[in-house]
Amino acid sequence: MVDKIKALLLEVENMSAANADELEALRIKYLSKKGEVSALFNDFRNVANDQKREVGKFLNELKESTQNKINEIKDGFDSNQGATEEIDLTRTAYPVQLGTRHPISLVRKEICDIFNRLGFSIAEGPEIEDDWHVFSSLNFAEDHPARDMQDTFFIQHNPDVLLRTHTSSVQTRVMETSEPPIRIMCPGRVYRNEAISYRAHCFFHQVEALYVDKNVSFADLKQALLFFAKEMFGADTQIRLRPSYFPFTEPSAEMDISCNLCGGKGCPFCKHTGWVEILGCGMVDPNVLENCGIDSTVYSGYALGMGIERITNLKYQVKDLRMFSENDVRFLKQFESAT
Repeated sequence: MVDKIKALLLEVENMSAANADELEALRIKYLSKKGEVSALFNDFRNVANDQKREVGKFLNELKESTQNKINEIKDGFDSNQGATEEIDLTRTAYPVQLGTRHPISLVRKEICDIFNRLGFSIAEGPEIEDDWHVFSSLNFAEDHPARDMQDTFFIQHNPDVLLRTHTSSVQTRVMETSEPPIRIMCPGRVYRNEAISYRAHCFFHQVEALYVDKNVSFADLKQALLFFAKEMFGADTQIRLRPSYFPFTEPSAEMDISCNLCGGKGCPFCKHTGWVEILGCGMVDPNVLENCGIDSTVYSGYALGMGIERITNLKYQVKDLRMFSENDVRFLKQFESAT
């Protein structure tokens, strides 16, 4: 029996397997309950008592060597697989879908890129502001309706601390701390105490632009507006300016563009007028320049501001403003191609 064990031990030392299936076949052949090693253990009961010690030693060596050889071949398979294919076991079993930029972010970036080509740089300021930068420095009268609680969110019942209602507060901060020429755009979120509906929200986003220098005229403003409209909505876009009123600009105007849906012919979207309002603008009031420490007899400037949601509505025909803040993945996925 010892000779049979030694022959089987030599066979085990020389065995090999090309893949996991062949290795499993070898394990069954030698180590299963009906395998060759198990058969030898069953025959061990017939060995004479004076030989059991020696035969038992060889049997245990055979079993241990067989198991070690199988483990060695298996480790070789694992190392080769790791060398050819790196598997990250921490990854989810489901495909990870890439996210997309929010439509507000897309349009904000496009607006800023257009004005950046005109030489404007981005300026930012706090969303929690004081009365001076939001209202008083911008020529708002003490009894102006915008100061009323119906329009403004005040902080802790303090009439001097509030959530900014427009990003014009950033313009006043820059004018207070900078010497002309000043050419900035101010994108950001603003807050107004309005009822939430498909056409209004208590918070929204604006981009305002300010240019202050010597000899700045309304013609400069008009040319900047025409360039923006054509870059944003297409080369065939036309603009018109209508007289308006804002406390911080004089003269003031509202700008319309030819409807980008009907080409100015008239449709339900533009209420059959052929025109759609997109922004307000005007020459900076001399009082505002003086309030910010700029000599209005030497410098002049223009300012303009638009709601990003409004531009996004025109560009993507989004009918309900609430969709921008509801984080509905079905809505956001529509803008994958625009990122």
